[in-house]
Amino acid sequence: MTSSTIGAPPRARGRAAALLGVSLGYFMVLLDMTVLSVAEPDLAASLRTSIAGLQWATTGYTVVFGALLLSGGAVADRYGADRVFRAGVAVFALGSLLSALAPGLGVLVGLRAVLGAAGAACVPASMAVIARLYPDPGERTRAVAAWAAISGAAVAAGPVAGGALVDLAGWRAIFLVNVPIGVLVLALTALSTAPGKAPGVAPGEAPSVAPSVAPGAAAGSPRGERRIDWAAQLAACAVLALLTDALIAAGSRSWAHAAGSAAATALAARGFAALERRSHAPVLNRALLGSGGVRAGLAAGAAVSFTLNGALFVLPLLLQQGRHLSAVASGLAFLPLTLPFAVNPPLTGRIVARVGPRPPILAGLALLAAGGGGLAWAVGAGAGYGWLAVGLLLTGTGVSLVLPALAAAVIAAAPAGTAGAAGGLLNAVRQTGATVGVAVMGACAGLGTVTGTALSLVVAAALCGLAAAWFARRSSPGRSRAGASR
Repeated sequence: MTSSTIGAPPRARGRAAALLGVSLGYFMVLLDMTVLSVAEPDLAASLRTSIAGLQWATTGYTVVFGALLLSGGAVADRYGADRVFRAGVAVFALGSLLSALAPGLGVLVGLRAVLGAAGAACVPASMAVIARLYPDPGERTRAVAAWAAISGAAVAAGPVAGGALVDLAGWRAIFLVNVPIGVLVLALTALSTAPGKAPGVAPGEAPSVAPSVAPGAAAGSPRGERRIDWAAQLAACAVLALLTDALIAAGSRSWAHAAGSAAATALAARGFAALERRSHAPVLNRALLGSGGVRAGLAAGAAVSFTLNGALFVLPLLLQQGRHLSAVASGLAFLPLTLPFAVNPPLTGRIVARVGPRPPILAGLALLAAGGGGLAWAVGAGAGYGWLAVGLLLTGTGVSLVLPALAAAVIAAAPAGTAGAAGGLLNAVRQTGATVGVAVMGACAGLGTVTGTALSLVVAAALCGLAAAWFARRSSPGRSRAGASR
């Protein structure tokens, strides 16, 4: 925190503390998505599980996280963003503590699902809290930039911190680290939900916007009237979970299991579609899915997360089991992949402001395809770490170009009045891509540490190439520049 913040009036210091807390909350959620990667071999040895078990330990989190993000914004609107955020953080911290104590894989997977639900509560609510803390557009822009910088550091810190913790105390330590972070977040955000105060408003000062507050609710956390179709939301969770189960079972060559889960996926999808047609508050915005530009942007987001999360699943197994690196050495080996997340987003933002989101998205997808191909060659040929580092750097740079620009592209292509729904759908699709990436690339890696990992990276590279071709055909340069200038 800067000296100017320390010398600022109580209102500014309170907002700065709340912003730091909200940012650390998102940091914790993102950290949990990457910190587990380098702990996989130790977890597998400790719990005596297979690659399929490791896949479920990872996707148990992303299945629920991705599916519930579809309604995360509606939940924050309905029950109050402040209280939803703080409840999510509290559950996340408690769930992490219990995960560290999990006696077996089944319990761990169940607790990872709880963490996914808590994360889906935190992320949309955090943006709503920032909007209430900083009603001025200029201040809000700077606050969101700080939020993104702090939380984005989790991607870079995850593998390194995870490796150090695993080498020091085993895989259980990676969950314990969330507990003090969660307590700190709750302490920092306590003032933003103090009864009778709107966030960022000093005593006796009128808020710039007077929200309607339900009787008995804190002024800083108003309740809304937005509907939530829980039946349809649970059906969406079931579809993604059954699809993941089918893919993991196929990767384990349990063909009867895979066929049964695939049939159940089809039935669940039909049930979800029927619920959506009758719903007064559908989970999916049909107007969004009618836009070709939105569909192409969603495909690009899914391909990026497929590649990133799939690589974070298969490569640690290669480095530790195939190349016999320690957990901390494996974490450090990922720095060429993760550091661009902390360095490049401001540069990408300036590029988007100048030329629109389309060029960085296409360039990033091309780098992802090249990076995946390069990694596949390096793995298959047994090349030294230098060649792996080049592929990791290309991949990380590609991700850091695509993701900041993708939200602008999807919102620009979305029908008027659906910007919030478009952002929520993009995040949900990205998590779905992450889930499928771990399932598919993990299944490929099960064919052999070297050949299977190389094959998985080829699949990821091809998917990014296809996404680039689709996005190039469906997106319009003129429209993308117009969206960037809004």
